[in-house]
Amino acid sequence: MSRAGNPAVRLLAARSLKAHRAAWAAVFAAVAVTSALLGTLALALGSAGLGHARVERYAAASVVVAGDQEVRWTATPWGSEPQTETAGLTERVRVPDTAVAVLRAVPGVREAVPDHTFVVREGGEGTADARAYPGRSWEAARLAPYRLTGGREPRRAGEAVAGAGLGAAVGDTVAGRTVVGTADGPAALYVTAGEARRLAGHPGSADAVGILAEPGVPTDTLHARVRAALDRAGLKDTASGQPLRALTGNGRGGAEHLGAPPARTELLQLLAAVSGTVLMVAVLVLASLVAQALQQRAAERDLLLAVGATPRQVRGAAGREVTRVAGAAALLGALGSAAVFPALWTALRACPGVVPEGLELPTPPWLFAGLLAVAALVVGLTRLVVLLAARRPGRPGKGAARRVTGIALLVAGTGAAGTATLQGGDAAAAAAGAATVTLVAGCALLGPWIAGAAMALLDRPLRRFGGAPGRLTAAGAGAHSRRLGAALVPVVLVTSFALVQLSAGATMERAAAAQARAATTADRVYTGTTAERVRGLPGVETATDVLRSSVVLARTQAGTPRLDRLPVLGVDADGLAGTLDPGVVAGDLDGLRRAGTVAVGATTAEALDLEPGATVELRLGDGTPKRLRVVAVYERSLALGEFLLPKAELAPHMSDPYPARVLAAGTGGAPVAPEAVTTPGAELNGIVSTGIVAAIGGLTVLSVLSTLALIGAGRRGELRLLRQVGASAGQVRRMLGLEAGFLTATGLLVGLVVGALPLTAFAWALTGGLPHLPPAQAATIAGVVLATVVAGVFLPVVRRGPGR
Repeated sequence: MSRAGNPAVRLLAARSLKAHRAAWAAVFAAVAVTSALLGTLALALGSAGLGHARVERYAAASVVVAGDQEVRWTATPWGSEPQTETAGLTERVRVPDTAVAVLRAVPGVREAVPDHTFVVREGGEGTADARAYPGRSWEAARLAPYRLTGGREPRRAGEAVAGAGLGAAVGDTVAGRTVVGTADGPAALYVTAGEARRLAGHPGSADAVGILAEPGVPTDTLHARVRAALDRAGLKDTASGQPLRALTGNGRGGAEHLGAPPARTELLQLLAAVSGTVLMVAVLVLASLVAQALQQRAAERDLLLAVGATPRQVRGAAGREVTRVAGAAALLGALGSAAVFPALWTALRACPGVVPEGLELPTPPWLFAGLLAVAALVVGLTRLVVLLAARRPGRPGKGAARRVTGIALLVAGTGAAGTATLQGGDAAAAAAGAATVTLVAGCALLGPWIAGAAMALLDRPLRRFGGAPGRLTAAGAGAHSRRLGAALVPVVLVTSFALVQLSAGATMERAAAAQARAATTADRVYTGTTAERVRGLPGVETATDVLRSSVVLARTQAGTPRLDRLPVLGVDADGLAGTLDPGVVAGDLDGLRRAGTVAVGATTAEALDLEPGATVELRLGDGTPKRLRVVAVYERSLALGEFLLPKAELAPHMSDPYPARVLAAGTGGAPVAPEAVTTPGAELNGIVSTGIVAAIGGLTVLSVLSTLALIGAGRRGELRLLRQVGASAGQVRRMLGLEAGFLTATGLLVGLVVGALPLTAFAWALTGGLPHLPPAQAATIAGVVLATVVAGVFLPVVRRGPGR
């Protein structure tokens, strides 16, 4: 019998595992690190999947009725069924006041309390002591509930209750109002219901309606009644006309912290994309290590086949070996991720401004049980790699097929890089990433031929100028091109991966910063005030408000629906001269003086085939659809975003339509900080991306070290023979040094070419220029590769001495 579980297979596996501990040690290390990395990602995905907006202001409300904070877009992909895409909205979608009376009539409702929020600003305008905090009606405080700790409730205009976070006392004056009471809870100012409606500035609507249940009424029963009442009344939100939502449980937090749900979705997408990259890198790393480990045992496999073992028995023995090695390594890695992840996640959540306000990322104990599934996945992946590498043992694969496949992958990768030049944004980044992985895979298959070609170029110089060590290096490379190719693959992988990851971000940052500097022509900037007030200041000649919001652009890609949430600026066209220069290439920004207009970035204009006079449909921050006429196309969209709107067009659809900044120009000013858009959740995604890049970089560096150490362990007999035929220890060391130099130079060069193709395409598509990598980072990549290669080549020799 030839099943993997029969006694012969078990004996072969046990003896082989004992005899090749050094070889499997490298695989053990790679599997453990892969398991730890994937385990950490799995925990992060699970935490983000369970994430929700924190429930604070509505904690006492059984049901919260709010507008739909999502926009939807349905399209039919080619040859498929209709698909619907959703995107979160970051501006408040409001509830019509008529909903309050409908909700109060629902059986089981004790109170239906409308919530009107506004922003209170105090302190000197444009000074460091200016601060802002929320204001609400005192009756809405019952939805938390926040209770009085002193004084009384406000009864007339000019009176207020101060939340504990303000640190005010009864009798103090806060924001022009007399504090008549203090309450527990965060920094907030509570006024009368009438004052709150007036200050909110949205007559006929409320932010949300909180429902307090009668005693004994279950939440699910009340929710069903509320839902039915809303449907019967046909009530819609005030923005896009979508049905109102009735929220319970953690869903209530979405009506409080509008940025949390979209940030959670973006974090999930980022983690999912990174997980795919880690899996692909892990496959390449494990395949290289396992192939080398099995290649060193080719003679042993041939002997087993010669004495009667079947190919299936040999494959089964190899599979059983890796199951034992990978099983222990995967469990160790999973335990490591369980120990490290909580500390990392806690530190991340503690960073100010990184996790969006109100986003809860829980890590319940049962979540860690998923690490067993991760360990099983890694073991299965490793065993699959072993079985593929051990196919038809003793019979080398056809070199022609391998060469053709490798060339095909190189062609496909080059094509993907070319595709990136024709796209923009996320599509260009995805195409560049696919090109990198495909090119590395092609190099992995063509490793022996790449190494042979490189050595052919260096053969004559090595033999002529390298002395005896040089001749030994050239002869060894010619005789063992497959081994040299296996050593080259992880060097190319770590070089190209580090190059793409570091250079892509640096290229975008450099281009955006350059555009921001060129676009910001103002010589003074103010916060906590408006352009109207700034224009009255001495020396100011012109000023513009800068409002920051977002829009959602709906489009199709190969028939598939796509929604892009993009940051936008709202500006005053009369104040742009001398303050903000978007770099207009077509049209005129004076057109922004009229309602229903927009200026579009050149990248988006090209993608959507827009020019001045055309129209584009956007969904503003609160989901309101607007068909706007294009009046200008500008080139500095990396800094200013893809759309510029008149502030009067944008402000009514913002939760807080107060300027983020006021840019001004006049006499006696000085250069100011450049103006640039910010993407919600960018800080969180940036930190997560940096951490993951560092972890994957560590895995690829480990693969270089493990592969070279494995090769070194397998050539001890060769080094011993060299010593026996007269080579000195110094000559052997110089030979190894030349090999290390060859691997470093060739790996860096091939990795540079592999990374440069997709990087150039990516940079050209998004910035119109060439990629950029800071010299310090380039030196770091080269230094890490050199140190790792030298360590991998010399460590096995240092441990036992050359030829021992």
